[in-house]
Amino acid sequence: MVDGDIVMHSMQRTEILDRLTESDPARLEDLFHRADEVRRQHVGDAVHLRGLIELSNHCRRRCIYCGLRAGNATVARYRMTADEVLGCATAAESQGYGTVVLQAGEDPDLDEVWVGDLVRLIKYRTPMAVTLSLGERRLEELAHWREAGADRYLLRFETSNPRLFRSIHPPLAGQPHSRIAILRILRDLGYEVGSGVMIGIPGQSWDDLADDLELMRTLDLDMIGVGPYIPHPETPMGRHPRRWRLPADRQVPADEPMTLKTIALARLLCPRANIPSTTALATLNPANGRERGLQCGANVIMPNVTPLGYRKAYEIYPNKACIADSAQACNHCVLWRIAAIGRQVGRGRGDSPNRQGRDCSVSPTQNGILL
Repeated sequence: MVDGDIVMHSMQRTEILDRLTESDPARLEDLFHRADEVRRQHVGDAVHLRGLIELSNHCRRRCIYCGLRAGNATVARYRMTADEVLGCATAAESQGYGTVVLQAGEDPDLDEVWVGDLVRLIKYRTPMAVTLSLGERRLEELAHWREAGADRYLLRFETSNPRLFRSIHPPLAGQPHSRIAILRILRDLGYEVGSGVMIGIPGQSWDDLADDLELMRTLDLDMIGVGPYIPHPETPMGRHPRRWRLPADRQVPADEPMTLKTIALARLLCPRANIPSTTALATLNPANGRERGLQCGANVIMPNVTPLGYRKAYEIYPNKACIADSAQACNHCVLWRIAAIGRQVGRGRGDSPNRQGRDCSVSPTQNGILL
């Protein structure tokens, strides 16, 4: 039970759908205010910073929405060396970040041993938490990296609709596990587990997004990342969106208001999760997109510390925010934006309160926040 008129209960699906489709400005502000209050009560006012290192843009997958997809000949491929990654990690530590996030396309050359050695090196040289976001991986790899010291793993399930998922994310031959199964494996291995969805990808209905939010609660996620779909012109979906798009009354829009509603509902459904205000949101609204996300329930920002020479080539979608800003400039900008909304930068690793409280007698998978 929390203070005031915001109380824990099992949120009904009709409530989720009503809030997703809400357009009345006063009711939306009420939703955002409630989410912000729940954020304050359950994870505090601190905004935790994660230094993002995009260490490789090689990818073996052919996802129809992603600019890094195999077969996109317009991408200048790169793969950072271990020394380059370590340099970025130590720079992130010097700027006060408590976590470094190693993100890449699904690159087979980032193998079990190489990544494991890199994780050990970062953990030896810095006190930071290490988050991996390296795609769908074998149990043996995930277990090895956990033993090497990796703390967290991010793997978006993208959509809970199996048909839509197969359509946008063609499977590889011999892939043994679904993403949902991998998320459960990660939990069993002792990782903090993060996942999430794209908002407004062509083919996503209101019912799909409601299912996505309910799945976040069921999975008891420690971290939740949601961001708008931004089309890439060198992908099948970017070139031919009408092949997948639903009729206007059923298709979820890929815009800022929809993203803010989803962040707010994710906070209400999963009160103790860490939730970032994403770069994609800042791309839609460079003026104050990140701040709006923080005011609607988010409590994390992931400044990019990838070397400028590589950043433009990590083009999941075009025209990303901060693409030409140095790591130091990104840091100054983020600190200014956090202070401007009356929040403070978090200290330490910023571990998930949800992970820390998982042994509570009342399971958070059974609860939400009364709207």
